[in-house]
Amino acid sequence: MDTLCTLASAPLAPLLDRLFNEADAATSPVLTAVSHEERERLLRSKTEYLDLYGRLKDVALPVSRETGRLLYMLARSTRARTVVEFGTSFGISTLHLAAALRDNGGGRLVTSEFEPTKVARARTHLTQGGLIDLVDIREGDALRTLAADLPDTVDLLLLDGAKALYSDILDLVEGRLRPGALVVADNADHCPEFLERVRSPAGGYLSVPVAGDVEVSMRIG
Repeated sequence: MDTLCTLASAPLAPLLDRLFNEADAATSPVLTAVSHEERERLLRSKTEYLDLYGRLKDVALPVSRETGRLLYMLARSTRARTVVEFGTSFGISTLHLAAALRDNGGGRLVTSEFEPTKVARARTHLTQGGLIDLVDIREGDALRTLAADLPDTVDLLLLDGAKALYSDILDLVEGRLRPGALVVADNADHCPEFLERVRSPAGGYLSVPVAGDVEVSMRIG
């Protein structure tokens, strides 16, 4: 029986444990200094996201441990070989997805991050985890970096960048999603436009919320 699981083995398992612990211990004065209402407004803005996320350049903003494992499981169970990710940050979600590709026999993960210091950190973490060879990190605004040179067929799309852009990024990738491909959106409740789209009977998806703030959608059209 094949028991290969990169996620549970060194060097990746201790690396992820350290990164999650560091993220848990960190605080963000940018987020704590604004009211809940102002934070919601900024998260949903299509014009102020570059400024907001620029101010969060030293904050990991990772998926949860549970969501990371979910990403690995979904990519493994669907035998994904091509993945697109919006929002690399420090590379925690990227590490989970790349681990699944490794255990699936290889593949290509295209990910985008506009903050140069986060790109550098993610590249370091992917190198430490032994997964950098599977990942194409594109620096810059994802509306440009993900607009061209994507895999012809995409098995899984992760949306975990500026929430207001989820539908815009889906527009860029949707034509390449194979039937049965998955779209995973973290903190999807911050983008009602996206939720309305994937939950609509005419939208071409079957969609379900998971753990309250993650939306998993399957392409059916």
